[in-house]
Amino acid sequence: MLLHKTLSDSVLGMAFSVHNILGPGLLESAYEGALVIELSHAGVPFERQKVYPLYYKGELAGAYVADLVVDNSIILELKSVKALGSTMEAQLINYLRLSGVPVGYLLNFRNTRVEWKRFVHQRE
Repeated sequence: MLLHKTLSDSVLGMAFSVHNILGPGLLESAYEGALVIELSHAGVPFERQKVYPLYYKGELAGAYVADLVVDNSIILELKSVKALGSTMEAQLINYLRLSGVPVGYLLNFRNTRVEWKRFVHQRE
């Protein structure tokens, strides 16, 4: 069984809707703003630009900022790039590891179709 399947399906549907209406090639922030409207209208709880601290030896060493965290269950990392790369995947995997959020989607809006990759991180 797919973890958070219903919420995942809903979120992907919203991403496709945003892309269908706005089209490809806009800035990442435009798609983020539109997804915020979709999530709000659907009554789905979310946090925008959520900060996750990074600690080293008990001291704050930095922070990561996730684009959208949906219902404390799914992180959405939004891109508007020619192609998704391993650095972007590593970024999302780090967000999942630091946050404890189990599911993440890397979404790319630049091209004629939304490109997406799903990641799952289970705590040991």
